[in-house]
Amino acid sequence: MALIDRVFRHIPQAHRVLDLPCGGGRVAVHLARMGYQVTGADHSPAMVEIARHTLDANSLACPVDQQDIEALTYADRQFDTIVCFRLFHHFPNAEIRQKAVSELCRVAASYVALSYFSPLSLTSLRTRLRMALGGKDAQKLATPLAEVQGYFNGEGFVLVKDFARKRFVHTLHVALFARRS
Repeated sequence: MALIDRVFRHIPQAHRVLDLPCGGGRVAVHLARMGYQVTGADHSPAMVEIARHTLDANSLACPVDQQDIEALTYADRQFDTIVCFRLFHHFPNAEIRQKAVSELCRVAASYVALSYFSPLSLTSLRTRLRMALGGKDAQKLATPLAEVQGYFNGEGFVLVKDFARKRFVHTLHVALFARRS
């Protein structure tokens, strides 16, 4: 949540936020407690139910919807900000990554915060070395920031800032993009 906190210092609190995928609701709960109007969404019906239970258990009245990131049913610019945390590294090719970014940008009025795994880290280097030595394939795919920026630039968004716990050490980054005015 430390990365999420750093990103959301740049996001006004009155914003309507979509947490996609919301998983069990951890980010949604965190942001709702900070004062954001949060909607959660996930592709998995089981995760939708878990997130609803988590939000209810925390006395938070946030809707949770079942959605497919490649074909969202939300209106254009329905949310001020979208946070997409710990999903992008599962997409196996550029076509799926571009489709997901296009949908996120379509429903975002102002910002998209997207986590991705950077190939420029000690963790990624270790993974590539392990694979080169015959170890198991990585299940989490690293994507260079320049590639991520390219997807967003094509949708009319610019990079505000790239956040990492420790740059070049940790793989997980969160990039904040803003719609060009």
